[in-house]
Amino acid sequence: MEKNNLYKYIIRLADNALILGQRLSENCSKGPFLEEDLAQTNIALDYIGRAQVLFNYAAKLNNNNQTEDDLAYRRDEIDYLNFLLVEQANQDFAYIIARQFYYSAFDCLLYNELTKSKDETLASIAKKSIKESNYHLTHTIDWVIRLGNGTDESKHRLQNAIDALWTYTGEMFEQDEIDLNLSKNNIAPNALDFKANWLNTISTTLKNATLKLPENSFMMFGGRNGKHTENLGHILSEMQYLQRAYPNATW
Repeated sequence: MEKNNLYKYIIRLADNALILGQRLSENCSKGPFLEEDLAQTNIALDYIGRAQVLFNYAAKLNNNNQTEDDLAYRRDEIDYLNFLLVEQANQDFAYIIARQFYYSAFDCLLYNELTKSKDETLASIAKKSIKESNYHLTHTIDWVIRLGNGTDESKHRLQNAIDALWTYTGEMFEQDEIDLNLSKNNIAPNALDFKANWLNTISTTLKNATLKLPENSFMMFGGRNGKHTENLGHILSEMQYLQRAYPNATW
C-alpha cells in the first residue's frame, strides 16, 4: 500500500515538473530580451531534467518494465496527475511570471521538506533539486517586483494574471489519503504545514510590487486526480506527437 502511494506521489511530482517544463519551453525564442529568453529556457530544462529523474524512480517502483519515456509520452490525459496551475497557457509574459511565482514559492518549500524524507532516493532527488528551486523563485520574485513597479501596462497585466491564476493555487495544499499516509510515515510533508509560509512569501512580494493579493476564495481542484482543463490536452497533443505517430521510434 505504501509503495503504491509513493509511486503515485512521485508521478504527481514528475508530472508537475514535466508539464511546467513543457509550458516554459513553448516560450523559447519569445522572451522579452535574449538574457531572459535563455533564463526561461534553462528553467524549462531544469524541470524536464527533474521529471526524467522522478519518472525513472517511479518506473523502478512500479516494476512493470516501463521506462521514463513510457510515463512521459505514452499515458493518456486522465493518467496525468499534475496541478491545474502548471498546465495553464502562456497568455502573455505576465501570465508566465505569475504562474511561475505561485508555483516556485510552493516548490521551494516542498522540496526543502522532501530533503528530510525517510525515502533516501526521494531525499536525494530533492537535495539536487532545491538549488534550482531557490533560483527559480528568486528570479521570478525579481520579475514580479520589476513588472509591478514598472509601467501602468506591466502593472495592469501582471495584476490581471495574479488574479486569474489565484483560483488554481488551493490545489497545491490539498491533502488526500496518499499525502496523509506518506506524511504519517515521514516520507513526504503535509503541505498544509507550510501554507502560511507560502502565503507570507506571496503577500510580501506582492506588497513590494505594489500589487494586491487576490480576494477570490473560489478554488479549482481535480488535476491531482486526473481531471484537467482543456489546456493539458493541447500540451499532450504536441508533446506526445512523435511517440504516438512512430511508436518505439529510436534515433
